[in-house]
Amino acid sequence: MKSRTLTCITAMTLFAALAIPAQLAAQHTRYKLIEIGTFGGPSSGFVGVGTHPINNASVATGFAELPIPDPNAPNCFATDCFVVHTFQWHNGELTDLEMLPGVNSGGPNDINATGVMAGISENGAIDPITGFPEYDAVIWKNGQIISLGTFGGNWSYANAINNRSQVAGFALNTTPDSFNLGNLCMNGPFPTQMQAFIWQNGMLKNLGTLGGPDSCALWINQKGQIAGHSLTNAVINPVTGFPTIDPFLWDHGRLLDLGSLGGALGLANWLNNRGQVVGQSDLAGDLTAHPFLWERGSLKDLGTLGGSFGVATSVSDSGDVVGGATNQNDQAFLAFVWKNGVMTNLGTLQGDDCSLATNVNSGGQIVGFSFPCAGGSSYAFLWARGSILDLNTFLPPGSDLQLTEATFINERREIAVQGMLPNGDTRAVLLVPAGQDQTDMGRSTPSTQSSLTRTSTVTRGNLTPGEMIAALRARFGKRYHIPSLGLPTQ
Repeated sequence: MKSRTLTCITAMTLFAALAIPAQLAAQHTRYKLIEIGTFGGPSSGFVGVGTHPINNASVATGFAELPIPDPNAPNCFATDCFVVHTFQWHNGELTDLEMLPGVNSGGPNDINATGVMAGISENGAIDPITGFPEYDAVIWKNGQIISLGTFGGNWSYANAINNRSQVAGFALNTTPDSFNLGNLCMNGPFPTQMQAFIWQNGMLKNLGTLGGPDSCALWINQKGQIAGHSLTNAVINPVTGFPTIDPFLWDHGRLLDLGSLGGALGLANWLNNRGQVVGQSDLAGDLTAHPFLWERGSLKDLGTLGGSFGVATSVSDSGDVVGGATNQNDQAFLAFVWKNGVMTNLGTLQGDDCSLATNVNSGGQIVGFSFPCAGGSSYAFLWARGSILDLNTFLPPGSDLQLTEATFINERREIAVQGMLPNGDTRAVLLVPAGQDQTDMGRSTPSTQSSLTRTSTVTRGNLTPGEMIAALRARFGKRYHIPSLGLPTQ
């Protein structure tokens, strides 16, 4: 399929014109800010937490809207019902990687070192059972889109791709299923069973399950190991509302159950190239959950910051784990880094009392977002060498963007950030270290940098673990606004 290449619509370069306070100067890099435009529609963005939107060759991928109303309204792919395409950004050029033939929407979830992307595309068909648009797992390679197929059902989903172009995801078969993993594996629930796959050499291989009817593969590393989660039986747990769910690692043709911390619900949230898996697992009774690290056959409870709940979101190839956990009496939910057996509170930005770390690179730079526990706007941050910095510092004077979430940082310290305009439209934003050689970066804009320090959390009413679990599952569980299929979950 022919791709369209456009000049990047908006590119803003920022260099600090005033002296950075000495503490921050020693700890934080100056960044160029690049606002990625759209394909004529109102919004663009990166997919969000739990994805790899930038490779180490500075190629980025996300989604951008066209000025075309979604023909499937009100069952739209995007919340504002515009057609959505995948973009590739590199060296100042924004390229439209089109969908499967027809007026279809879709988007990417991952990109490998050579720029091959994995994601989903609507295929133009309407599922006869649900009445919703069907979509296929796809890859984009050399400007062409390739469908990976299904196991006979009407949906499939590609979540991750490695440098050998092995793809991990899930696909539906034709067996009816009323309690599949659904929203715990990105979208759903679905009308038939969903099962994890690896796609390689043009073939789709079913990885099976841990004993229940459903599974999903979410991450694949450079060794070809795959992490995800699976039902282990078909008996509904009255507390979780699902049959027992455990994280798994697929390695050399074997699906390994990683176990739990005592509860009936465990989710894998990241896999690194050392084969380490992190996520969250319920404790006995399923009333709360802790972050875990699995490595070499052992599942470790990473604990919390003094409270009862936490989640691990990412682990670097150096073995640093990041996420969020509650403090004493569950008064606040705070970003953490766990390293060498010690969990460190990363704090919040000034004026906030809650935060979450979303990703960490091998150099120990951490990104995430800070927000009021009681609700309200979030602000993207970078944490490095003991100091937290509001990434909105790098906006040029007069900008009406707000950088709400930093979701990924690569080994070149390039950061993927979600931006929002006052009218609610969104933008994909890249922050690139100012010393890197980049083309078409636009004009240099002076700005001030404020001295931001870690603040103590604000005392407030306790957050219940149930409320935090529900909010985090909602954030991790849905990357795109594919509408709920309206089916029972049990």
